[in-house]
Amino acid sequence: MFKSIKGLTTLLVASLAVATICLPVKNVLADSTDTSSDTTTSSSSSTSGTTTHTLSNSYVVYGAGVASSLYDSIDNVLGTDSNFKTLTSTASDYNEYISSSTSTTDAAMISSVAIAPGDPGSGVKVNIKNYNGNDNITSVTAQQYALVAQMAGVTDVTINVTANRSVSGEAALTGVYKAFAADGVTLNSTNTSTANQMLSATQSAIDANSSDSSYPGKLMAAVGDTTKQIAKDKQAGNTLTTAEITALFEKALSNRGISSKTSSTQITNIVNVLVNFQSSPISSSSKYVTNVTNTINNVKNSTGDLMNKAKNWANSSTGKKTIAEAQSWLDKLVTWVKDLFN
Repeated sequence: MFKSIKGLTTLLVASLAVATICLPVKNVLADSTDTSSDTTTSSSSSTSGTTTHTLSNSYVVYGAGVASSLYDSIDNVLGTDSNFKTLTSTASDYNEYISSSTSTTDAAMISSVAIAPGDPGSGVKVNIKNYNGNDNITSVTAQQYALVAQMAGVTDVTINVTANRSVSGEAALTGVYKAFAADGVTLNSTNTSTANQMLSATQSAIDANSSDSSYPGKLMAAVGDTTKQIAKDKQAGNTLTTAEITALFEKALSNRGISSKTSSTQITNIVNVLVNFQSSPISSSSKYVTNVTNTINNVKNSTGDLMNKAKNWANSSTGKKTIAEAQSWLDKLVTWVKDLFN
């Protein structure tokens, strides 16, 4: 049928072009930070506390104090699309998930978060995104959010955080925990309480070293290192004393090169929470040891607000799906061409 190879090549290229143009490429983000809707399956709901969880859906959680007229601009900053289920974090949610003894209001709930499942073994990755060019999360760092979420029982997710005006950022975890609840996952309250305590315990050390952008990553990696060893010892039947936990943490700080930058008071505050971690259900989980290693790798060398740098959408699950579809079209095209000669 074809008089020359040139004619065959021309038809092949033209047909491939048409197939590519016709491909569905919906939900492709121009500046993806892995907050696209992935297909990782959520762990089943559990209150035992020894299970770590990821998500089956993607969520954007607006602070109750954010005017609805700002949602579009928040969505743009967080990199969300119509696949993200929407929630609102309220003062009541804060009291449920963060602190029942702290008085707050809906108007004070300003931080907004987008959270989506990541690849298995990716750990927790966090990006704090500027709003209108301003870094409005003034205290909590991306590295704190990541390790604290891991301690709470969260894993293999990417979290984007922003605020439309200046806030400290402590309330952002409310949105993370609420998203998991909406996804059918019950995070153990003892685990989340200990995790929230770690957020507070590490703050003074990070504030004292605010001029060193590498310090938060190194500190949270040292915290992660210590929780990992505590969990290993507990699962081997060994209950560590406070002195032994202190020695482990001081060694971890030394290994990360920040012993001289962390005061004895700061160490004591963190060790007190590490002692509580030993009593938390999640420290009995063998999966925690693996999962926290992944998050340690995310935080240990990270600096600043972005732990999961912007990448081409083709590296996201949406992009991978589109590429798979393109490959399918190409395979069909090649088969069709071959059939012409049979």
